[in-house]
Amino acid sequence: MLRRLHLKDAEFMLEWMHDSHINSMFNVNFESFLIEDARNFILNSFDEKNHHFAVVDENDEYLGTISLKNISLKDRNAEYAVVLRKKAHGTGVSNLATREILDYAFNTLKLERVYLNVLEENMRARAFYEKMGFTQEGVFKKHKYIRGSFQDLFWFGILKESYEDGN
Repeated sequence: MLRRLHLKDAEFMLEWMHDSHINSMFNVNFESFLIEDARNFILNSFDEKNHHFAVVDENDEYLGTISLKNISLKDRNAEYAVVLRKKAHGTGVSNLATREILDYAFNTLKLERVYLNVLEENMRARAFYEKMGFTQEGVFKKHKYIRGSFQDLFWFGILKESYEDGN
């Protein structure tokens, strides 16, 4: 289900990057990314601070990217992120991939906490994160200026013991 990103994934990455609906939920404007940008991201996708993985199907087709970013082994935490191509929405792939990356975070990297932030308007993602065991920890009011208005930024986290208790 998860593997390191390969250059062959770049074309599929552009699919979600250029999808205006998916893109509207991000702080970064991926719509301007070119194939070279996607390839550069892939080439730099795995280092001591960031572990970006491909979410793939049984035929090894790229369905999306799931990440642990800003990894701090000292503080034993990392930021979680996930994005899927439209064809993977509603299939349960995000549940499986999230469980797999949380297992990796807590059991392989030995982290104690995984956190994320999400825009106020992204109700679907907020519900998904809560379903996966993340709890809302705070709100940064009017933190992002996006598409002509200020957005609150919601912060969620999950602790190792909470994750283990839920599985």
